[in-house]
Amino acid sequence: MKIKVIIHEAEEGGYWAEVPSIPGCATQGETFEELLQNLYEAIEGCLSVDVESIDITDKDRIMEIAI
Repeated sequence: MKIKVIIHEAEEGGYWAEVPSIPGCATQGETFEELLQNLYEAIEGCLSVDVESIDITDKDRIMEIAI
């Protein structure tokens, strides 16, 4: 899966980025490399769901797929 991000240069130095397809998903970094690392972590965190809070029966399955 590819996700478009918008990267901005911060006025105080460094960078910040937002993920338009995931409302509220944004991060920052002092360097471009740090920003990229933080983006991966932010996107993963925004897409993760606490499965324990969902009602599941014996007929349901939980799967993890790569997209």
